[in-house]
Amino acid sequence: MFFKPKKTPPKREKPLSVPDDFWVKCPSCQTILPNIELEKTAKVCPKCSYHFRISAYEYASILLDNGIEKEIGKELVSVDPLNFPDYKSKLEKYRKLYGMNDASVAGIGHIDGIKVTAFFTDFGFLGGSMGSVFGEKFYRAADHASKSRLPFIAVLFSGGGARMHEGIYSLMQMAKTTVGVIKLEKAKVPYITILCDPTMGGVMASFAALGDVIIAEPGALIGFAGPRVIQQTIRQELPEGFQRSEFHLEHGQVDLVVDRREMKKTVSRLLRMMLASVI
Repeated sequence: MFFKPKKTPPKREKPLSVPDDFWVKCPSCQTILPNIELEKTAKVCPKCSYHFRISAYEYASILLDNGIEKEIGKELVSVDPLNFPDYKSKLEKYRKLYGMNDASVAGIGHIDGIKVTAFFTDFGFLGGSMGSVFGEKFYRAADHASKSRLPFIAVLFSGGGARMHEGIYSLMQMAKTTVGVIKLEKAKVPYITILCDPTMGGVMASFAALGDVIIAEPGALIGFAGPRVIQQTIRQELPEGFQRSEFHLEHGQVDLVVDRREMKKTVSRLLRMMLASVI
């Protein structure tokens, strides 16, 4: 009696693993998008034009020709003046997570060949909140811009306002950043602010609202207190779209609402006009 040898079953290939961040769902239209395709559109949904929040360095790579070429105040690190519970550990966590010392990045770059000083905030780092390092970086960047006579651009994702962990030191940054803007004004240096979603609290109540030209991204939430807080305070229904970019444009609080994909071209055109007027 003959027995046929058992055939060795073919080895199965291991299924390909898909990275957790490969797919992204648009919060607005619910479309599932591959992240790699979204990067080609400056993190703007190709279906509904929803503007995703992006990091400070990502925005710098979109707006500036070669990103930030030289950082200002990179070495600055927040201390814990109030011994606020868990503040040091939170700072350390976000430093490792985002590869930056604080919620802001400042430096020198170019926009279509025009040398500029730029300041970017990152919502991912404690809500883009304004602490002592945040204000010091802005002031140093504004001081450099005024002395070097370079246009100053501020791109803001700041929903946290003044950082409560540093108490009055945070609130003082509203005055410090405003002094920086005054230096720009005295030096007749163009100052453009770009308000992204969200730009709120002490950031909006100080330097964000002082731009020579104030640009907002579509649909960005902009204001001091949020709409829910306002509604609960005044106990009245708020208008549709209250505190969004388009509402502010309609009421004269911002000058332009510009799609992120057109931002670099728009800022470049504005800078050429503004620089021509001050020469």
